Amino acid sequence: MSNLRNHVQLMGRLGQEPEILNLDSGKKLAKFSLAINENYTTTKGEKVENTLWQSVVAWGKTAEIVENYVTKGREVVISGKLSNRSYQTKDGQKRYITEVVCNEIVLPQNK
Repeated sequence: MSNLRNHVQLMGRLGQEPEILNLDSGKKLAKFSLAINENYTTTKGEKVENTLWQSVVAWGKTAEIVENYVTKGREVVISGKLSNRSYQTKDGQKRYITEVVCNEIVLPQNK
């Protein structure tokens, strides 16, 4: 059960081409944003579509799969964990980000 403590599975479409970085350490990093659509009907019968954007990063072999097979608009299913980190902007402001660290990606067949 401990592997369920921080586990995320999401299905959505890439909002832009993935950014691929080859780091000095020899590791490969892929960054992309995932659009997750949620549709529901209100109690008044109104249809509502909501889009949630999630930042995703993938390392190593998973990043290679993203680089070779994933493009803007492609539907993917990802599995990973939530990660929080902070960074400092060029003007010295501290920013915080929550992202999914993807350790598995599935590429459904396009219809």
